[in-house]
Amino acid sequence: MTPEVLSPARAAAPARAVLVGVDLGPGSSFDPTLDELALLAESAGDEVVARLVARRKAPDAALFVGAGKADEIKALVQQHDAHGVIFDQALSPAQQRNLERHLGVAVADRTALILEIFADRAKSHEGKLQVELARLQYLATRLVRRWSHLERQRGGIGTRGGPGEAQIELDRRMIGERIRGVKTRLDRVKRQRQTQRRARERSGTFRVALVGYTNAGKSTLFNALVKARTYAADQLFATLDPTVRALYLPTADGTQGRSVSLSDTVGFIRDLPHKLVEAFQATLQEAVDADLLLHVVDAASPTRDEQIAEVERVLAEIGAQDIPQVLVFNKLDRLEPSRRPREGVDEVEREDGVRTPRVFVSALDGTGLDALRQTMALIAAEPPTAGGLAGHGAATPSRSMQA
Repeated sequence: MTPEVLSPARAAAPARAVLVGVDLGPGSSFDPTLDELALLAESAGDEVVARLVARRKAPDAALFVGAGKADEIKALVQQHDAHGVIFDQALSPAQQRNLERHLGVAVADRTALILEIFADRAKSHEGKLQVELARLQYLATRLVRRWSHLERQRGGIGTRGGPGEAQIELDRRMIGERIRGVKTRLDRVKRQRQTQRRARERSGTFRVALVGYTNAGKSTLFNALVKARTYAADQLFATLDPTVRALYLPTADGTQGRSVSLSDTVGFIRDLPHKLVEAFQATLQEAVDADLLLHVVDAASPTRDEQIAEVERVLAEIGAQDIPQVLVFNKLDRLEPSRRPREGVDEVEREDGVRTPRVFVSALDGTGLDALRQTMALIAAEPPTAGGLAGHGAATPSRSMQA
């Protein structure tokens, strides 16, 4: 749960949370299992004690789920002695306020949960600035008599404003000034990164960026390829800050290879808040400026195809949709032997019709890493156009695992 809704008495122990997901019909994003939301909650240090799924044609303006379902949630909260409720969908400030009053406990939505995780995981100066900007922009939308101290602010004689209006405006102005200050500092960081990227461009360095859904194993793969010690864990958003290292790619014929730059970027997730994408633009620029993207996929995930589609959506949002890719199906060690591909490298056709190499690896035990290095070396030796990577030695597509 977010710091704004946690009481000091619960700071030392995990918050007991009830998860709620609402199916709003075709076209809406909905996870009937709430497994991903549970992983997010656990990553934030919460303990999931109950889950509830509701179905509505449209959100209720006041309580999002309607009064009847809100009563069911309240009963679950009391039954499990929960400290708060987390919704898988975004709540408006009014809905969040009304739900907290109705349920008697703290209420957070998916956006607030992701922001809290980002705030906890960001370690670099740039990462902290990016998270602070996103949190301030989110908080600015919540200034609708959100706190009890605002209710005590009364207008003077002859004023027409309601209770709390003066304090709300003061808070809004302070947040606006802070947002402008953070943006100015981020602009400086962005210019510094642009200078570093131009230096790499002048040196003719071939740039490779790791992208993918969160917890697909990007950081583990990054460590395995460059022998680095970037933090990696089996949790969502284990690392947020971009890391760039030199990677030497030997050639298959024994001739002198070449060095490329490899960068590890922040992971994507379903319904990644737009403000986070906007705030992390400086970090995501590593992907935008890359010559090649290694799109890391959790091959063992039951929602693999949906995760691939979400990464492609975010890449399009940041303008990186035309950069050549290699699909890296990771976590081969977690697949049953019958589900493992017969070939370590093949080729698939993406939705846009582009033929793309696909390499099956296990970053954990090293399986397939040599094939991945060879694939990258072939591409780096003769960089392709944005149209695709055909003609770089990819094998015939394997039928055992189609993307």
